[in-house]
Amino acid sequence: MVSRRDFIKMAGAGAAALAAGAAGPFGGFTASAQGRRSAAAPLSPTEKVKVAFIGIGNRGKDNITEVMRTEMVDVVALCDVNMGAPHTQWAIAQFPGVPQYKDFRKMFDEMASKIEAVFVSTPDFSHFPISMRAVKEGIHVYCEKPMCRTFLENQLLIDVALKNPHVVTQMGNQGHSGENYFQFKALVESGVMHDVTHITAHMNNSRRWHGYDVNMKTFPAADPMPATMDWDVWLMQSAHHDYSKQFDEGNWRSWYDFGNGALGDWGAHIFDTAHEFLDLGLPYEVGMQLAEGHNDFFFPMSSTIHFKFPRRGSMPACDLTWYDGIKNLPELPAGFGDSIVSDVPLVAGQAYVPIELNPGKEIYTNDLIFKGGSHSATLEVVPKAKNDEMAAKGLLPELPDYHFNHYKNFLNAIRGTEKAHSPFEKAGVLCQMINLGCIAQRLNTTFHFDRATKEITDNPFANAMLAGTPPRKGWEEYYVL
Repeated sequence: MVSRRDFIKMAGAGAAALAAGAAGPFGGFTASAQGRRSAAAPLSPTEKVKVAFIGIGNRGKDNITEVMRTEMVDVVALCDVNMGAPHTQWAIAQFPGVPQYKDFRKMFDEMASKIEAVFVSTPDFSHFPISMRAVKEGIHVYCEKPMCRTFLENQLLIDVALKNPHVVTQMGNQGHSGENYFQFKALVESGVMHDVTHITAHMNNSRRWHGYDVNMKTFPAADPMPATMDWDVWLMQSAHHDYSKQFDEGNWRSWYDFGNGALGDWGAHIFDTAHEFLDLGLPYEVGMQLAEGHNDFFFPMSSTIHFKFPRRGSMPACDLTWYDGIKNLPELPAGFGDSIVSDVPLVAGQAYVPIELNPGKEIYTNDLIFKGGSHSATLEVVPKAKNDEMAAKGLLPELPDYHFNHYKNFLNAIRGTEKAHSPFEKAGVLCQMINLGCIAQRLNTTFHFDRATKEITDNPFANAMLAGTPPRKGWEEYYVL
């Protein structure tokens, strides 16, 4: 296996090959799109998009339900590493006769010419090879958030999307086509929101790993593997681990090796609009202020992470502080009132439990404070009397008369009637910010980041983690642009 240093060098050679139009250091597969409409030629506004669903249980089921409600697609393939498991049976029953695959590579090998778009609802770490293969095949990609587990993988997806501008990409932070998106945009463009100096963002629900032992010395012991599971494909490019129920069906989010913790799960739903419309980009400093239950295997029980962003044009320097953990709450402004409840999906199998503070954010400017929830929830000025006064005077922008739907936005972008709201080249930078936060969590440290060179300048080990561990043998080709 190549060393970490060699992996970083080879990945960099692949990026250089992109600019030069040359072959990358690993060789790589070639695209085959015979018989499929070119991504460069948008569909008509009435044509249905031929789609494949990759990851069809749990979150995949939710995505399938929402996509089918659009009445804008024809389903031509289903793919899941545990095809036939109880949680995939519902989806299979919806599409009798549609080809089924356990391995996305075989699906693309056999059906790339018949698939126009894929919806990727697999674990965080596996988004990268599936999305990379699809874009290089000329197939449009809707990929759940966060895009990738590592900074490098996000960069490679940004670059391959830029290299293939006729392929529509969309990250699945659904609120980025919702009311909050349009309201935040209008607040900034109208000048009502200006000179933002600090943002707090928080997610204080219980997480799956809050019952784990922070003093564990090894990974969980192997469990009997379900008969229908292809574990080798589930692992994809990641380092080998024996099958465990504590990795499977959503539990993967807990572990550094597979997920991005609460920050990765919710950050892209909470501070995505601030990141875009305040042009935050990447921070120059990331630091842990709290890491309760820090350990070598899974994300802390509670985390407070401080991100520092420089001046951006006329916008002042801005800090963003992230809080997760059941009791790890930010200090709230006077007159805050009740926190905003968002219509958000629940963790599979868990009932909603009221908590002290709902997921959301507070945005501080020189003269106003805004509070907001997660996903599509709109912002309010704090205190409420100030919000009502500004609204009565017509000082708050009105929302456009538009039906908000992230899935339709993606499909309409394929049809050529809209632009995707969360394409890889935009969402990838948001996810890289999240990746930097995850590195700080894992090392429980503070470091400085060079926004120009995209390097951590004062911690060589943290800098190596931008690339992560080399891929398993046979998966190197996915790191070629």
